[in-house]
Amino acid sequence: MIEAPINLPCGVILKNRIVKSGLSEALGDLNNNPTNELISIFKRWSDGGASLLITGNIIVDRWHLEHAGNFVLDSSTDIKKTSELCDAAKSGGALVLAQLSHAGRQTPYTINKSSVAPSAKQLEKLLGVLKFGKPKELTHTEILDIIERFIHAAEIAKQTGFTGVQLHSAHGYLLSEFLSPDINQRTDEWGGSIQNRSRLLITIIEGIRAKVGSDFPISIKLNSSDFQKGGFTHEESIEVSKLLNETSLDLLEISGGTYEQFAALDLQSLSPDKSRTITPSRSTVAREAYFLKYADEIKKNINMPLAVTGGFRTTQGMNEALNSNACDVIGLGRPLCSEPNIVNELLTESKSSATLYENMLQFGPGVFGLNSSINFIKANNKASYVYWCYRQILRLADKKEVKPNMNLLGAAMSHMMGDAKASKIYRNYWKDLD
Repeated sequence: MIEAPINLPCGVILKNRIVKSGLSEALGDLNNNPTNELISIFKRWSDGGASLLITGNIIVDRWHLEHAGNFVLDSSTDIKKTSELCDAAKSGGALVLAQLSHAGRQTPYTINKSSVAPSAKQLEKLLGVLKFGKPKELTHTEILDIIERFIHAAEIAKQTGFTGVQLHSAHGYLLSEFLSPDINQRTDEWGGSIQNRSRLLITIIEGIRAKVGSDFPISIKLNSSDFQKGGFTHEESIEVSKLLNETSLDLLEISGGTYEQFAALDLQSLSPDKSRTITPSRSTVAREAYFLKYADEIKKNINMPLAVTGGFRTTQGMNEALNSNACDVIGLGRPLCSEPNIVNELLTESKSSATLYENMLQFGPGVFGLNSSINFIKANNKASYVYWCYRQILRLADKKEVKPNMNLLGAAMSHMMGDAKASKIYRNYWKDLD
């Protein structure tokens, strides 16, 4: 089943059912253009067999990055370099979507002290370390400007060779902030009812479609739930899916969680306010893909293809999800950080599963391991695996091979120090230009 092609509503055909989901590669230069390293890793992933590559956050407003090193699509974008990226991403037979995003209140304080959001509700410090400024509530005029930024970014994406675009409306970034009644406390046409909270997303889709034509795929990454009391619920996700089904959307990708509730990484125990955490049922956790239960219910209400990302590792699990009609497309993220050729291996049946590094890597034995009796250590083993994946991305981007024996704690420390250094360099660079 994973080898079967699928037609998107716009007419574009995916050659198989496995796509590379968005990862925040953060390999742009100081002017937020693609680097040779970013081009290199997308060439590697294109050769790896996935039918579709979705980039990590490509920001539509360079003053509101998610991370130092984000790639930006705007009037200052290097068209030639961006075209090189698209050519590399398609060189192995894959298609490529630009994942368009605005960080909103999740813009790090080290990048910009003045973030924006639907309402002026501040995000708590992440893991007690990463700080975010108190956001300014967006005005109606500023919202209209953001809409135009997304539309303009999509136009540039088409001009430079991207197959299509994906709107990032999950994980607590700006578009998902508007969907959340916890963050969006507005009383105008952009807040209140789920229809009003969806207005920004729907308006952007309609605006993009009017500019790019009918044969250019538009996708959305949507939370199945924020897994947070007072936040965007699964019931609301179903309602938004119904609204999206009435648009010209071509692919809906389901994920979940925010910076406050790390459901996408199964790390809710590290959330700043655990009292607000919604714990998924035991049956949900038992399934290979974390969000399949929620996808089942959304799938009943839409006609467009549905992708699920998070937790898939085995051919059997993927085929079962597809054959049961729980989803139409399988999204892979972290497995491609350490095994860039895993899709080819699964398709040719030379392997039946991605390597479960997340079950093998740990700080140490006993109390320092994955099953530690100390919850903080147990959770940080999982969190550090994410950093380990990012360090592998850097190796692949530098045309090196993956290093499976990379020390987990060392990878986490190196990456956090690298992030801090990159943010400082970026901030100072732009300060000098002001």
